[in-house]
Amino acid sequence: MEITAEEGLRVSGLFRVTEHHQGAPGLAHGGVLSTALDEILGSLNWLLASPAVTGRLECDFRRPVPVGTTLHVDAEVVGVKGRRVFTRATGRLDAPDGVVAVRAAAIFVQVPLQHFVDHGNADNVMEAVRDRAEGGPSWRPEGEDLPFELNP
Repeated sequence: MEITAEEGLRVSGLFRVTEHHQGAPGLAHGGVLSTALDEILGSLNWLLASPAVTGRLECDFRRPVPVGTTLHVDAEVVGVKGRRVFTRATGRLDAPDGVVAVRAAAIFVQVPLQHFVDHGNADNVMEAVRDRAEGGPSWRPEGEDLPFELNP
């Protein structure tokens, strides 16, 4: 998925559906679409400069998403109350103004960095902190430009 920051607390993204993403023959798997929407909605927290975890994710599947299409997703923060960040997204088929295929809403909960140390792998957390301070992921091969295919 390619994600671009927009004006304000908005992002847009492109998710190209390949045969690796199918559930029913020729169609994107709903779980994969949910994951893609969670990913773009979660990226909004970078704009708030606060780590957060998904507390709730709701997806409404309006149309099938065929393999070979590109899902154009627009996402935004619609509110913040305490530690809760309220977000929503709309995915459209093949064009920014295409047919609505999926909608999502999520609530993220802002957490301290220690949350990831306590519940994850401390070494991975510290690597991510170093990566961010140095401007990018250390696992990216030297000289490689984004975007790149994660699952060829």
